[in-house]
Amino acid sequence: MEEATELFGDINLTLGMLNKEDNNKEDIYMHLTSVVQNADILDDAIVQRLIYYTSRDMRDDNILREIRMLAGEVLVSLAAHDFNSVMYEVQSNFRILELPNEFVVLALAELATSYVSQSIPFMMMTLLTMQTMLRLAEDEQMKQTFCIALEKFSKAIYKYVNHWKDFPYPKLDANRLSDKIFMLFRYIMEKWAPGASLEHTLAIVKAHGPTVSLLLHREDFHEYALSQVPWLLNQYKDTETDFHVTQSLTQILMAASFYDIVLSKNLRQSIFIHLLHQICLVPAPPIKENEVEASSCFVILAHSSPAELLEFFDEQIRSSNEIVRVGILTLLRLAINAEEPRLRDYVTSIERTVKLVMGDPSIKVRYSTLLLIQTMCEKCYIEAREGWPLIDYIFSQFAVSYKKMEKPVKPVDEKGEKCIQETSLKVLKSLDPLVIGMPQVLWPRILTFVVPVQYTGTLEHLFNIIRILVMAEERKKHDIKQSTALVISTGAVNLPSPHQLLARLLVISMLASLGQLCGAGAIGLLKIVPGIIHPKLIDLWKTRLPELLQPLEGKDVSIVLWETMLLQLLKESLWKINDMAWTIQLSQDFSQQMDSYSNTSMEKKFLWKALGTTLASCQDTDFVSSQIKEFLVSPSQLGDQRQGAASVLGYCAENHLDIVLKVLKTFQDEEKFFINRCKGIFSGKRTLTKIDLIAIYGAVALHAPKLQLLTRLDHDIMTQILFLYSQCSQVLGMSVINKDMDLQMSFTRSITEIGIAVQDAEDHKFQFSHKEMLMDHMLNLIKDEPLDSLASPVRWKVLIAIRYLSKLKPRLSLKGHLNILEENIRRLLPLPPLEKLRSEGETDKDKEHINFLYEKSMDALGKLLRTMIWDNEDADDCEEMFNLLRMWLVSPKEWERERAFQIIAKVLTNDITAPQNFKIGSLLGLLVPHSCDSLPSIRQAATSSTIGLFCVKGIHLEMERLQGLQEGLACDDAQVQIKIASKIAKIVCKFIPSEEIPTFLEETLDGLETLTPMCTRACGIWLIATLKEHGVALEEQLLDILSTIYHHMPVLRQKEESFQFMLEAISQIASFHMDAVVINLLQKPLPYDRDTKTLWKTLAENPASSGKLIRALIDKLQIRLEDDIAGIEAISVACAMHEVLSTGGPVTSLYPELFTLLLKLVSCTLGQKMPISALSHRRRVMQPGERQQAPDPCRLSIATLKCLQAQAMKEGLAKESDEGDNLWTLLSNPENHHIGVCALARSMAVWQHGVILDIMIHLLPSLTSSSENYRITGTAFFSELMKEPVLWKHGNLREVLILMDQSAWDTNATLRQMAIRGLGNTACGAPHKVKKHKQIMLESVIRGLYHLARTEVVCESLKALKKIMELLTDRDVSFYFKEIVLQTRTFFEDEQDDVRLTAILLFENLASLTGRRWKPFFVEEIKKSMISFLLHLWDPNPKIGTACRDVLVICIPFLGLQELYGVLDHLLVQDLPRARDFYRQFCVKLAKKNQEILWILHTHTFTFFASNWEVIRSSAVKLTDAIILNLTNQYVELLDREQLTTRLQALRQDTCVSVQRAAEASLQTLLRRCREISIPL
Repeated sequence: MEEATELFGDINLTLGMLNKEDNNKEDIYMHLTSVVQNADILDDAIVQRLIYYTSRDMRDDNILREIRMLAGEVLVSLAAHDFNSVMYEVQSNFRILELPNEFVVLALAELATSYVSQSIPFMMMTLLTMQTMLRLAEDEQMKQTFCIALEKFSKAIYKYVNHWKDFPYPKLDANRLSDKIFMLFRYIMEKWAPGASLEHTLAIVKAHGPTVSLLLHREDFHEYALSQVPWLLNQYKDTETDFHVTQSLTQILMAASFYDIVLSKNLRQSIFIHLLHQICLVPAPPIKENEVEASSCFVILAHSSPAELLEFFDEQIRSSNEIVRVGILTLLRLAINAEEPRLRDYVTSIERTVKLVMGDPSIKVRYSTLLLIQTMCEKCYIEAREGWPLIDYIFSQFAVSYKKMEKPVKPVDEKGEKCIQETSLKVLKSLDPLVIGMPQVLWPRILTFVVPVQYTGTLEHLFNIIRILVMAEERKKHDIKQSTALVISTGAVNLPSPHQLLARLLVISMLASLGQLCGAGAIGLLKIVPGIIHPKLIDLWKTRLPELLQPLEGKDVSIVLWETMLLQLLKESLWKINDMAWTIQLSQDFSQQMDSYSNTSMEKKFLWKALGTTLASCQDTDFVSSQIKEFLVSPSQLGDQRQGAASVLGYCAENHLDIVLKVLKTFQDEEKFFINRCKGIFSGKRTLTKIDLIAIYGAVALHAPKLQLLTRLDHDIMTQILFLYSQCSQVLGMSVINKDMDLQMSFTRSITEIGIAVQDAEDHKFQFSHKEMLMDHMLNLIKDEPLDSLASPVRWKVLIAIRYLSKLKPRLSLKGHLNILEENIRRLLPLPPLEKLRSEGETDKDKEHINFLYEKSMDALGKLLRTMIWDNEDADDCEEMFNLLRMWLVSPKEWERERAFQIIAKVLTNDITAPQNFKIGSLLGLLVPHSCDSLPSIRQAATSSTIGLFCVKGIHLEMERLQGLQEGLACDDAQVQIKIASKIAKIVCKFIPSEEIPTFLEETLDGLETLTPMCTRACGIWLIATLKEHGVALEEQLLDILSTIYHHMPVLRQKEESFQFMLEAISQIASFHMDAVVINLLQKPLPYDRDTKTLWKTLAENPASSGKLIRALIDKLQIRLEDDIAGIEAISVACAMHEVLSTGGPVTSLYPELFTLLLKLVSCTLGQKMPISALSHRRRVMQPGERQQAPDPCRLSIATLKCLQAQAMKEGLAKESDEGDNLWTLLSNPENHHIGVCALARSMAVWQHGVILDIMIHLLPSLTSSSENYRITGTAFFSELMKEPVLWKHGNLREVLILMDQSAWDTNATLRQMAIRGLGNTACGAPHKVKKHKQIMLESVIRGLYHLARTEVVCESLKALKKIMELLTDRDVSFYFKEIVLQTRTFFEDEQDDVRLTAILLFENLASLTGRRWKPFFVEEIKKSMISFLLHLWDPNPKIGTACRDVLVICIPFLGLQELYGVLDHLLVQDLPRARDFYRQFCVKLAKKNQEILWILHTHTFTFFASNWEVIRSSAVKLTDAIILNLTNQYVELLDREQLTTRLQALRQDTCVSVQRAAEASLQTLLRRCREISIPL
């Protein structure tokens, strides 16, 4: 619904655009045409609007013609939706006696053809109206329009007349319609046609055919209608109208045929001539459409008038006009293809017509004739009486073309003749020999084409025809009625003899090995015609030929095997026939067919062998001897005299060795070679030479019976060959090196064949006496070959000869083998690249020949190596021979490597078994890297060799998968190569014998050093894959493997990628044997060199082994530190750990254990020096400004611990130390080590309480260690942990607390200090433990206050007491209160700020613990201590000043001096008041309250006059000044004025100006007070 709404909206929009003059109406109407034609339903209102607009525009003369045509097209399309409305609109504008718009007429015409059924009821009215308009038409365009309308109306009415039953309404009177058409047509032909223009005539021509066709349905119009045909024929004037004339003529002829109207003879003849003219005689090439229409006319005429048509063709074809003949032959073929029944009665006439052109030499005529014959054969238009010449014509045309192209006498149209040949073969291929009458036509005359050489190209189809005929007869032989009587009758035909047929079919059968169908057809024909050849062969061939055909069922057939089987069939057939005369005749027929084949063809070579085999089967020795002698004397009859004679005599020697050798010796003795050679030059007939005889002797030896050969080899064959060779190598009786390549080739081939023959004899006792001499001859030949070119096949042939000689006895020594192989390798592998060798060829044929020689030479060298290596049973000798290729396999020259790998791939194949002890490790390591070499041939050969290497060891691999991967190495994508190499390595390396792994790895490491980057990557891949596969089994060989790897490290470091592979190899080994690798690396001298460090880091970076590595190092370190003593081994482990930890690997799981061990190591190495024996004696280059540092064990240990902590911080196991980097300095200093440990403990991540608890467990033994340093370390660490509540909650620190208490009484001051700190920190971490163990803790801590020699112990005790006292009550400390107060007061004036501060703070805490019992005591102590508090308000350490203020605030209430709070408040301000002002205010208040305390302060000030701190001396003098000023007169009189004056006088000389001024002021105050009370000073 939505689509319809959208469509209507689109049309309405479009209609709205039609009203606008500026719119492009052409695009609008094109769019409307598409919409209307594709819409299924349109709204009636829209249809009416569309009819209105389209009709208006169609009739508007002011609009472009193209737009009016589009509007008319839309209007006609609307008839599909509302025909009546459209017809009404058009008819309303088509009125009687009024000339209509041309497009209205066209619309009516289009409606008539598009809507015939609906238009017919309106047709009478339309024709009547149109009849009144013709006279009004004067314009040419309007006349053409009426002609178009007549054409369309006639077609519509013709359809109605012939198919009125298909229309949905009652039959109308068609005669009335045809009457109107007749009147219209007659008016046009009479009034318009005579003077019509070309365009108008064309419109009349188009209307002519439909109109005349319509009129012919009425007998009364026949005469008039046919009388108009000549006018139509006369319109053949130009190419523009010819097609339409022919088209109209076709319509007329079809109508005449339909209505069985017989045309007059004159009209037929005129039509024949005009139509043939259209096909054959037009001056320009005929238009294809017109030619097709004209051909259709002839097909119609063949139906209506076959006899007259064939008579016309016969008459015309005699004209010798090529075009006419080709046209008629083509028309005949079309007529026959139309399968017109009436035409079959005239087969003989057609055959005779064809025979008229058989002698025509024109290629086009011959081609058309062949096509016509093909059609005639297919449609059974061949008769037994007249048919054979047509079949003969097919073969003769092939032979003629073959002869013209093979031996042209004059210029030949090669393309045309080739087309004739191809067409002849197509005709034969399509020929069905079993169609009616064809067997009688073909048999037996078809056999005449088998033997003649000119018909060789047709043999494939010829054999098929014969086979079908024979097999059909075989099926029908039991039915006399159906028999085709296929018997060979002589008659007038010269049929081939059985010998000729056998000879020909055997030779052609040889082609089956090349996959040629004619060869298979020949052997198939032999299978079904044995009776024709010889009756005795029926049973033999019935069993043997099916066996012979079996190899042909496969894809590839060995040519040698197939040839052997055919010759064997020939032997067996001749033996079965057992007829000497028949055999002699067959040999003569073989000889007669020699000229039928070229000397280089396979057929000719087989023919020689077949002739020799036939002679060998012949029992007439005289005939055989005479034939051999004839071939020796006149070898030219064999074609190639050397090959022919050698083949014939060689195969003949199989049964007649004595005769052959005798005739050869006689010919050799009697023949005058030089004279005959000269005669041959003048006569043009060649004779056999000594070189030819050398080749013949070799062939005879090859085919001779093996038992007879060995007895006659030395005297009758080898002696003769060497004699002939020496004669050929002499000039004027002197021996020279003969450079004649022909001689060298013949000699080499002969020696090769002798070697093969002796080997085939399989006589293990036979010793070939000429072996060593012949080897020398062969080596001399190959040494003479140049190293810069490859123009002769001597290398190739010599290599083959050496290979076969090497197998004969006596055997060569290893030295002899090596000498031969090395010489041959040096003569082939260093040749220039193949492209350069090819460039020496002048022609493409030369280049191909060089390429052929190259491939054959390489193949021969590979086979030689293969033979000489594997024939040796000593594995060491085999390896020695393989080593000859080593330098070539790694050659920097690609082409040399390629050749070496091609050779070794031929040596290492899967059909070889190596000696029992043959080692493959080294060779495998040499081969596998090249699976990623630069050339695809090298990559594939290397992989093939690798696979073969395992096969020779009897190891079976996944061959199909590996071969598929090998093929993939042809890809040039480096990533693909690496991926494939990796897959191959994974498959293959598991089969490497474990005992050969070290050798393989060493070879691979050598490859990492020397090979190209891609080969290096392959080395690495194989190295890693092998170690992954065999790592577990390498335990016994591990030290040797590691030593080998260490040996290669310095060189491999220079190659980054190789070095990485080596490191990965170490990682792989370690993943299986971590302990062994770790022990091995720990034996390296300290400090570790760069390579050792790299190895440690590599092991650590391997995720698979990093955990094992750290575990192993931890275990080693634990063992080394069992006695709490660190030796050089422990330091080595620490250095190793440093490298491992520096890689940043995770340490969470092993952190507690690792941390405690390293902390222990630091403690145990504290203050130690590195043993001299442990140091590396390698000399190291110093960097500018660098100083030689003596190795410090503790520093090395600390570096490792530092590295661990850095990683721990990354993992959230620790935090940054409050000491920063100074932490590590503190740890390494024996004096401050405990401080560093405490800082380290504080850096622990307490929230990781699980980790800390594990550390505590591992570190607990340190508290009872025999090593004092370790006890200090452990105590210091635990002292910091004691303050963490979470650790008390989750851990067992009670035992630690007890041990701490014990250590607090230790003689070592540092240990006591750390223990006391731990006791004090317990107050923070476990307050309840303090209350529980207060007595022992207080005693231990208080005892520390008496350790006056070590201030740090005292300070630590004071701090601990302060923390502990904060948790206790007055009752808890009552027993120790007095002692603590008294000891605390002693440290108020300590030189150490920390001690003073802690003592003051502790005193402050003690004030809160003063009970009734000790309050008076504490008050007195306050009075004694107040002087210190007041003076240290201005202590150099501000913290002490603050502490003094606080303690004064706490202690004043004890003295009842609360009035002093106001003065003390001044101390709370940011800027402290001046000391003098504060002291005067304080003393004023104090004097008013308690003069006694003021006096006590005065008595204690003298002590501070000698203080080391200037500010204290100054404050003491100022306080004295304030006291004197506020003492009552009574107390002033009590002053020791003399002592006071003396001391103040002394202070006036103080180094500090402030003290001097304060002293002067105090003296003045004292003087003034004395004056006031009149006391002398």
